[in-house]
Amino acid sequence: MTTRPHHLRVPAPAGPPLTGHLPFADPPGVPDPIEVNSRWLTRGGRPWFPVSGEFHYSRYPAGEWEEELLKVKAGGVTAVAAYIIWIHHEEIEGRVRFDGDRDLRRFAELCARHGLDFVPRIGPWCHAEVRNGGLPDWLLARDCVPRTDDPAYLEAVRGWFAAVAEQLRGLDRAHGGPIVAIQIENELYDRPGHLLTLKRMAQEAGLSAPLWTSTAWGGVRLPPDELLPLYGGYTETFWTEADGGWPDTCRTHFFFTHQRDDESIGADLRPTTVRGGEADAFADRFPWATCELGGGMAVSYHRRPRVDADDIGALGLTKIGCGSVWQGFYMFHGGTNPAGELTPLQESHATGSPNDLPVLTYDFQAPLGEYGQYRRSYHELRLQHLMLADFGHRIAPMESVLPELRPTGQGDRETLRWAVRGDGGSGFLFVNNHQPHEPLPDHPDTSFTVEFPSDAGTLTLPSSPVTVPTGAYFCWPLRFDVAGLRLEWATAQPVCRLDLDGRTVLVLAAVDGIAPELALDAATVTSVSTPSGHTTPVADRLLVTGLRPGTDALVEVETAAGERVGLLVLDAATARTAYRGVAWGAERLVLSEAGVVFDREEVRLHGSTCAVSFAVLPAPPRAPAVDGAVVTESADGVFTRYSARAGTTAHDAAVPNGPGAGTGDAVVRWAGGGDAAVVPLRPAGPAPEPTTGVRGRASAPAEKHFDSTAAEYRIDVPDGLPPGTLLRLHWTGDVGRAYVGDTLVADQFFSGQVWDIGLDRLPGETLRAAGLRLRVLPSHPDAAVYVPREAGDSGRTAAVTRAEWVTARTWAVRPG
Repeated sequence: MTTRPHHLRVPAPAGPPLTGHLPFADPPGVPDPIEVNSRWLTRGGRPWFPVSGEFHYSRYPAGEWEEELLKVKAGGVTAVAAYIIWIHHEEIEGRVRFDGDRDLRRFAELCARHGLDFVPRIGPWCHAEVRNGGLPDWLLARDCVPRTDDPAYLEAVRGWFAAVAEQLRGLDRAHGGPIVAIQIENELYDRPGHLLTLKRMAQEAGLSAPLWTSTAWGGVRLPPDELLPLYGGYTETFWTEADGGWPDTCRTHFFFTHQRDDESIGADLRPTTVRGGEADAFADRFPWATCELGGGMAVSYHRRPRVDADDIGALGLTKIGCGSVWQGFYMFHGGTNPAGELTPLQESHATGSPNDLPVLTYDFQAPLGEYGQYRRSYHELRLQHLMLADFGHRIAPMESVLPELRPTGQGDRETLRWAVRGDGGSGFLFVNNHQPHEPLPDHPDTSFTVEFPSDAGTLTLPSSPVTVPTGAYFCWPLRFDVAGLRLEWATAQPVCRLDLDGRTVLVLAAVDGIAPELALDAATVTSVSTPSGHTTPVADRLLVTGLRPGTDALVEVETAAGERVGLLVLDAATARTAYRGVAWGAERLVLSEAGVVFDREEVRLHGSTCAVSFAVLPAPPRAPAVDGAVVTESADGVFTRYSARAGTTAHDAAVPNGPGAGTGDAVVRWAGGGDAAVVPLRPAGPAPEPTTGVRGRASAPAEKHFDSTAAEYRIDVPDGLPPGTLLRLHWTGDVGRAYVGDTLVADQFFSGQVWDIGLDRLPGETLRAAGLRLRVLPSHPDAAVYVPREAGDSGRTAAVTRAEWVTARTWAVRPG
């Protein structure tokens, strides 16, 4: 048979999934019981597509948890996952701490308060780039074999599980709590018996959840049908060799395949020549669920990858197209390692790890950063998560189908990468034309032919071929029902549904470089009204073309059944400012360049210090009130836009976002020239001679070099800076450290990116008296260190070239 480009045949619906074979269930009486079949999860009897995001409470100030959880929720995350890191809680034997930033129960209760599910990953070994993988030093000093059924080891674990269970008592689903899953251990590939022992011990301690999970990469062997295997995939790695280039296992994740396993995750901590089991051995009995899709990537001393927002966005969308039914991101929110009482708490060569990590920073280049900074990856993922919130129940049962013509291998950059998830009569078409490091070309004259089973027919779309631009990744609906209107296709991505004045509105996002086209099944339409473009009958369809996407691009349709339906096509940039939540008594869509959180009757915007603007659909009955500001109202297409401006003070005059600034950041100019004054105290001496540790990998410079050969600077911090102010450093070098007095307060390995330091985390009185001291070491030309090519050789010079204050204001918006 001749292979046809961009042609795909959706098979007839498969038989029913395997059910009743897994011991995963909620207790009787839970109103929305969770169950698992061989292909998807259900909740309350309906297909359920969860989105989880990792946020380590013990790496973040407890006083800021609630607002950060609301940011996570506004990003479309439905479940918060968190390692319960033993060494953070019991660094000193017998002194188990659940106070302050370690208050596990309060964190779980905050998740519940705001409608977020909770997934504790209880270890006892976690990894998490923590000292000893999270096992306390005192445990390793015992005469026992960790991560086995050694009785001496299990005795200590039993006490740890009992402490965790006491903290989470009453927060299980039987008592209305948020715990939907519990992960046992992490990356233990060859000891299924021990995994089962740990599960039983956790249950005996009183821990309870409908789902018990395990990481499944590296060909893991699991106790049969006892743990739900969860997979992962990263766009980059900090744990591979400095000279190894971009790993092929990362490149795989930008292709549509049905391979679930990623052998590279954790491969630095297990024999790479020994597989624990067969890849994807669980595909016939378990759905494709994930817990570690890379929301970013950490940096180690020897390897410092740089992750772009589109890398994360393309990874997420591609995994949905491959067949994922649970999108789990690690990390979704960055953090900072706590200061250990006895030792530093990061993964390092000093404890036998093959990687040296920074002492404090665990920013992970995550969608929400170490200090809560919004990053563009947050907006890319939120767009996908909005789609899953409304349409995930449709997507989850759909089979992933690959086209006839596929890439011939990982080096094939010419064959377009695409797939369809379909159920025999409808579906979603996924395209990915982005990957890191090696750009993919434009694909001109592209159309797709999707052949459904005989009674459903064939779609060829769009009506005229288009160019799929380099860097594009998107999802288009096929044979999509909207309140009785059949949308045969749209060359725009579904975002969400809204109820507006008695009609259902489907919101879509246009793709940059591809004109939006809507194809309506004429048999389901009585009339069509468009604000721009043309409506043309073609065979049994009505084609809407020439539509200018934006806030006014609302196509209004009356269906054959008399229903009113709207199709609103936002342009790509505006769609990435869209948030949806309950605001002022109703479900609303809010557009804002600022970060938006929904908190019962209040909406808060994290934006510029002097002005903020947001558009709302549907508009509230009265203009909302914004604390401390005058609000003006105007029309913005079918939205109503509200703009607020506060009175300014001497230090509130904001300038446009500086290089590297995130959404909502404003650089505050101060008297005396603008940016923060950087006072040189000492030039750098010669770069330290390289040293190596485990596996011959480059080790981070010893402490003595910061005292003797580092360039040193002082930055004085003025009074009156608003809460939440960041110091943003533009710098070059190898390693940077920041001190208040003699206390290390921040650190970073250079990778060509700016370095943010949150002033709220620093001891205020000492900071104002002594200022912030920065020490920067130059890199040695012979050090075996990978730095992104964008940084070039700039690390050879140790310098802070610019410093600026980055401020943001939180605007409280209440009913008018």
